[in-house]
Amino acid sequence: MAVYVDEAIWAKHGRKWCHLLADNIDELHRFARQLGLHRSSYQGPPKTASPHYDLTSYERRRAIAYGARNCDRTAVVTIARKLRRQAALSA
Repeated sequence: MAVYVDEAIWAKHGRKWCHLLADNIDELHRFARQLGLHRSSYQGPPKTASPHYDLTSYERRRAIAYGARNCDRTAVVTIARKLRRQAALSA
């Protein structure tokens, strides 16, 4: 299983943000716990279509240090589609 982060390019609240995704939702939550993220910061169905956590650029650096893979926008879209399919099947 792998965990992924994209580039921190989205500006909001004076910070740069990125997305944390994983090959499956259980792995996503496990990794987020390792980073110290609160489950309440999870974004997924029905709130959003793609299961993910938003990370600050600082949290992104920590995620990479913990083993998350840096990926480009194309990879994020591919992973997000896979996660949406998984979420739909489990609903």
